[in-house]
Amino acid sequence: MDTSSEIIHSLLPAILVTVIGANGLSIGIIEGVAEAATSISRIFSGAISDWLGKRKLLVLIGYGLAAITKPLFPLATGVGMVFVARFVDRIGKGIRGAPRDALIADVTPLALRGSAFGLRQSMDTVGAFLGPLCAMLIMFTSGEDFRFAFWMAVIPAALAVLLIVYGVREPVGPQDAKRRGLPMRRTEFARLGQEYWWLVGIASVLTLARFSEAFLLLAGQQAGMAIALIPIILVVMNIMYATSAYPLGRLADCMSRRILLVMGITLLIAADVVLAASGTVWQVMLGAAVWGVHMGATQGLLSAIIADTVPADLRGTAFGYYSFVTGAALLAASVVAGLLWTAVGPTATFAAGAVFAAMAIIGVAWRCNKP
Repeated sequence: MDTSSEIIHSLLPAILVTVIGANGLSIGIIEGVAEAATSISRIFSGAISDWLGKRKLLVLIGYGLAAITKPLFPLATGVGMVFVARFVDRIGKGIRGAPRDALIADVTPLALRGSAFGLRQSMDTVGAFLGPLCAMLIMFTSGEDFRFAFWMAVIPAALAVLLIVYGVREPVGPQDAKRRGLPMRRTEFARLGQEYWWLVGIASVLTLARFSEAFLLLAGQQAGMAIALIPIILVVMNIMYATSAYPLGRLADCMSRRILLVMGITLLIAADVVLAASGTVWQVMLGAAVWGVHMGATQGLLSAIIADTVPADLRGTAFGYYSFVTGAALLAASVVAGLLWTAVGPTATFAAGAVFAAMAIIGVAWRCNKP
């Protein structure tokens, strides 16, 4: 599904401007509303999956909505249809996210959860760079027929839905426990536990340090990189992310996850230091590569720790709130990074990221010393 979505997303902004005739404001509204819909729907879908005691149905609905929207993109003749397609697609992403992660935790033995979430992050990132590569190949071989490229994106989306229908099995376990009502009440918040809320807080501070990767691209441009080559920065970052996530996930099953988390955050500090001092393209590429390894070390690991921390019948709720809060933190981080970049410069932006990352390490260390 990620490959399918990225085929479309990598071409959509250019198509909106050059073919459909949209302006920058329209694109901003489409993307802003779409991402907000994702964040909000995550909260409710996770809680509903706990309430129902079933994950697969919501996972199927989420991926199904995303697949249904794919034909709308090649059929679109105006901004309105693109807006509807993006909105429903992002709603689908929000619906499937928390139940999917909860389902991974449900079906995975405790001793292998680090590996499982590492693999999930790795495959997710493969789609992030495989999709744009497929888009470029399709556009090149089809004479830049973007509607044909959009139709080709329907195929992997349909395969993803079929895989869920016929390949995913709902386990019998804690999620079949007696219903207590929709788990979005104060008593259920308390059942998530202090450890969970501390982890969400630490992850939010870490997200403030890990602002949008768009600033990596700006760093490349600042260093004098040719505009046509700037996307290579994200390719390098995602390759490092994809190749490191599963091995580091396996490592998380063999050592202290808190220590590995500190090591992963330290990598972000190292990346920020390199990027803050970068004056050449190669320094930016090195910083992006280390940034990618940091992502591989921390993102799946945080999900595994959450799965270990909360009651089994509240996993969906836990992942939903975690995604919502960290999503809001990412938006705030990108705004702050943009203000620093404009007012002071790139060095201040990456230095601030390093400071927030150090604060996250202090939070992990302080919490580990608490009873």
